[in-house]
Amino acid sequence: MRKTMTGLLAGIGLMWACGTSAQAQELTIFWAEWDPANYLQELVNEYEKETGVKVTVETTPWADFQTKAFTEFNAKGSAYDMVVGDSQWIGAASEAGHYVDLTDFFNKHKLNEVMAPATVKYYAEYPSNSKKYWSIPAEGDAVGWSYRKDWFEDPKEMEAFKAKYGYDLAPPKDWKQLRDIAEFFHRPDEKRYGIAIYTDNSYDGLVMGVENAIFSFGGELGDYATYKVDGIINSEKNVKALELYRELYGFTPPGWAKSFFVENNQAITENLAAMSMNYFAFFPALVNEASNPNAKVTGFFANPAGPDGHQYAALGGQGISIVSYSENKEEAMKFLEWFVKDETQKRWAELGGYTASAKVLESPEFQNATPYNKAFYETMFKVKDFWATPEYAELLIQMNQRIYPFVTAGQGTAKEALDSLAADWKATFDKYGRNK
Repeated sequence: MRKTMTGLLAGIGLMWACGTSAQAQELTIFWAEWDPANYLQELVNEYEKETGVKVTVETTPWADFQTKAFTEFNAKGSAYDMVVGDSQWIGAASEAGHYVDLTDFFNKHKLNEVMAPATVKYYAEYPSNSKKYWSIPAEGDAVGWSYRKDWFEDPKEMEAFKAKYGYDLAPPKDWKQLRDIAEFFHRPDEKRYGIAIYTDNSYDGLVMGVENAIFSFGGELGDYATYKVDGIINSEKNVKALELYRELYGFTPPGWAKSFFVENNQAITENLAAMSMNYFAFFPALVNEASNPNAKVTGFFANPAGPDGHQYAALGGQGISIVSYSENKEEAMKFLEWFVKDETQKRWAELGGYTASAKVLESPEFQNATPYNKAFYETMFKVKDFWATPEYAELLIQMNQRIYPFVTAGQGTAKEALDSLAADWKATFDKYGRNK
């Protein structure tokens, strides 16, 4: 009620001041605490100037984000009008009735055409291939790579590399070249290492890292429509992808068995590794000389192709959804209408947000705006994601438990790890009656 009364008073004031809507209210968007949330606050401040509707981006640390959001959802609380939730949440949030169905909105604004197709599939649609939409792609993100241009472009290194491998040293075009380059620069005696990859098994770090290999090797995690996993998650392609990921771990800096986005940026800033895997959302820090002394010699490339030419990357990022228990759903819908406009998406990108708008992504203006935007553009049209079903957390834990011992300690084989994972996931889907 407080928000409504405040909004009405604000609306009356604006009517007197500039003749805008009498329905103006306050809106609260809930998100995790990181730079993109700050960029979004800058963007919505411009919405307030245009409409008189004050929008606050309320944040919480990443470690508390999911728990705090779902605690509010389960209590059917109205503290948040919208949430920029993780892509994996769509199944749990939509099946429980926490998100407003945005299918009509999606179709009205032809967002299937406006947004990059892969982002629609994974940020917005649930169940898979259902044409039901629950979110608007908001903060596009995926895994890409940074590398040390000065190491790669050193004439002596280039000569030595070509003599050993028979081709020019350059950002890798495929995972075989990625492996060769990692091996070439791996020199523990010089405290210089080949590569930094995700290994942390606390949440989705290791899984996303391995997904980059699996998807580009032509593999899949399962059939998202039928929930079939046996023969898919433990396919020969996935086994080879996991074996290579394990091999790459051998070229990481010492003590790299619990590393995620913070450590992988440090691999570049602290001269530890030639190449480093990370979300694009963390690359702004690598082009900032205040946070990266190697900023001028840091380059970027998209996740390379697999042995058969497949080239995909693991999806990060979030879509924005209207919370079912909001007292301001109508106003929130108006905000989304503003958010999806071409000019808003362009402004979102200018402020530092990672738009999923196909038109903005394809523009030379966007691709030349930063050293990593072109790689981001190349990636956002070929992303794939983890399971978005309500039981995704169980699936994530099971995958971490099966692949972590193999990747970081060499326990068992990749085939054994993935066969066990297939059995785990089948049992989980049986438990929830998902198998068809």
